[in-house]
Amino acid sequence: MRYMDYQEVIDKCQQLNEKYQIEEEKFYSVIENLANTDLSTDQKLIASYQQLLQVVSNEIKAIEKMVDLQPTCQMGCAFCCYFPIVINEMEAKIMKASMKQFPEERQQALQKHFNDYYKTYKSELQQVNAVDEVDDDFKYSYKKKMLPCVMLDTKENKCLAYEIRPIPCRTYVNYITPKVCEVNLMPKETISYEFFYQEYMGALNEFLQYLYEEEDTGMVTYPDDLYREDLLINWMKDVQLHS
Repeated sequence: MRYMDYQEVIDKCQQLNEKYQIEEEKFYSVIENLANTDLSTDQKLIASYQQLLQVVSNEIKAIEKMVDLQPTCQMGCAFCCYFPIVINEMEAKIMKASMKQFPEERQQALQKHFNDYYKTYKSELQQVNAVDEVDDDFKYSYKKKMLPCVMLDTKENKCLAYEIRPIPCRTYVNYITPKVCEVNLMPKETISYEFFYQEYMGALNEFLQYLYEEEDTGMVTYPDDLYREDLLINWMKDVQLHS
């Protein structure tokens, strides 16, 4: 097959700048609908997180359709799963709670994977401390370690929690030959739709403000959890699923 070249992707991005506008209502309608349900606070938080992530994924698909972009990222391609992924404590708590809703067999397999991961990469993980800033220099040095994401099954190159993968994983896309990811630690040709983070987090923050005023923020300590950030691999060290 013929892959697009980098200039073609740049041209498509320029078209997007001219055509696409974020519809904030798509994000805020999620929390408005959940606010009036009979779900528990924790269930509302889990649902808001998952539904807002899906809004981001849907918007990216809409963008691709708008300017005829076809991602070359495929199942079994995991080059980007060796980048440092940073999330805040609120997201980490909700991800853990989401995993506890998986079927028991899946929870057991995931717990075994986590246990094996932290044993296998113990020495590498000791070199990775809490992060103040994830700039390009940090990303480059981190990627050189070839430390896989804690969610990655390296035998099959698949994410073990794909449906709840966080924003950085969803918004990083390649549209030209996969070779650029294979041969470069930090390929310049890839695209990040990181601008969606502002809408996603803005909606979550507004929902938590509402819950805070109702004096029940469930599993989340608001606003503190939003300001504590760390690597995903550090947040997942204490996961306790079904054994």
